[in-house]
Amino acid sequence: MSTDPSSPSRPERSHTDVYLRVLSALMLRDMRSRFGGTFWGYLVQVLWPCVHLGIIVGAMRFRGMRSPMGDDTMIFAATGALPALAFRYVSREVMKGYQIHKPLTYFPQVKAFDTVVARALVEIVSSFMGLVLICAVLFCFSSDPVPEDMFMAITGYLASIALGIGVGWVNVGIVSVFPGWNIGYIGISILIYLTSGVYFLACYMPDQIYYYMKWNPITDLIEWVRLGYDPELPVQIDYMYVFGWVFGSLTIGLLMERFIARAQK
Repeated sequence: MSTDPSSPSRPERSHTDVYLRVLSALMLRDMRSRFGGTFWGYLVQVLWPCVHLGIIVGAMRFRGMRSPMGDDTMIFAATGALPALAFRYVSREVMKGYQIHKPLTYFPQVKAFDTVVARALVEIVSSFMGLVLICAVLFCFSSDPVPEDMFMAITGYLASIALGIGVGWVNVGIVSVFPGWNIGYIGISILIYLTSGVYFLACYMPDQIYYYMKWNPITDLIEWVRLGYDPELPVQIDYMYVFGWVFGSLTIGLLMERFIARAQK
């Protein structure tokens, strides 16, 4: 090996460059392990919200139910299912990403924080691809997916993803101590989904029931998105309550990752 000081040396990578390389490698590993390393596996994952929407619309039409919001059943189902599913998938998959990549954290370049960020980025991209695909399907069925208030609808959907990331961080802290939590959370997320107003308008429930439903932040998120499509809905969104959940869960999750998840390494 040449020891001539005049010979060109390989430039050292910056910490940012190393971090971005680790993050991109984790994201690629995420997509390959989760989707089977094929385009079709990824397509199935993105198409799942369309299947879910078709089931809801089919059940409503089979029972002869009319849309309680406007005249388009597909728009009503989509505005309820999409924010709820975005929260559910992101909060669950962030936790699963940490579990899958946990053995890699024994390498000094890989931190538990990186595994969560990588899976969160993959889920954000998948969520928006699913959203675009849903809009294309709605256009094909002569439904108009363009909301009256674009800002209201988009911010509601973004808040759903943000809450999913925050709760996902909390799940990472819990599952690092109780690995069986990934199964228990499935049941909890299904219960939250069924009671959040996906299949009905929560504001038309009796006041006593509606009061308790509003403690579920997903109810507020669904009403937030639907308000973008029908500004005349008789709902009041408690934005501070939703943001409290988003930033509170994110703060608690980061603290749990710092003091609990890293201690379990």
